[in-house]
Amino acid sequence: MTDKTTHFGFEQIPETEKAQRVGAVFDSVAARYDLMNDVMSLGVHRLWKRYTVELSGVRRGWQVLDLAGGTGDLAAHFAKLVGSQGRVVVADINAAMLQVGQDRLANQGLVGNVEFVQADAENLPFVDDQFDLITIAFGLRNVTHKEAALASMFRVLKPSGRLLILEFSKVTPWLKPLYDFYSFKALPLMGRLIANDADSYRYLAESIRMHPDQETLRDMMVDAGFEHCDYHNLSGGIVAVHRGYKL
Repeated sequence: MTDKTTHFGFEQIPETEKAQRVGAVFDSVAARYDLMNDVMSLGVHRLWKRYTVELSGVRRGWQVLDLAGGTGDLAAHFAKLVGSQGRVVVADINAAMLQVGQDRLANQGLVGNVEFVQADAENLPFVDDQFDLITIAFGLRNVTHKEAALASMFRVLKPSGRLLILEFSKVTPWLKPLYDFYSFKALPLMGRLIANDADSYRYLAESIRMHPDQETLRDMMVDAGFEHCDYHNLSGGIVAVHRGYKL
């Protein structure tokens, strides 16, 4: 019996290897992850994340789970908005990314209502119906079994809670030639010059192309039990914010 395979960028590998391979990528880029995000997007990733926070409708006292929360960008916003009566849990499968996030939020004095948990999105270590809001930004495409992760998120979300997924998506046709050139030529070069790691950024570009398109991801959310699912394209579809509710 042959092992099941999955994609790692454009490469087909055994499913059992993917988590380790993805982990190695983020171990490599963790220290310069935020700098590279600013360089790669010309700072626009901050606007995408701000839009996601605004779309979340987060309120004081809420319990928020930020999956693949790594360096704490979203968590820093949420921690201020939920206040001392609320709580933000930053969960990431990668210890190096979590450490960067812990250090960053500690430097900002955001420690009282923020927790950091190393966790796999496919099997979240939380009780049912716990969170008012779950976000996952630029992390779902790295998950081996996305259906399992969506089911796990649905389980730990409270009734009337909402899920927001910020992820790279499929661009509009007129933008595709320029975007492809940028992704496969410029991005690995920047990775080599800034992070001394062209291969990891080549993988990131390839993983974007292998991620489900907007309509497919919305359908996957519906299949997992989410209702009133919609999405908002940003920057010509370079990224999209998907939103769904547990009713």
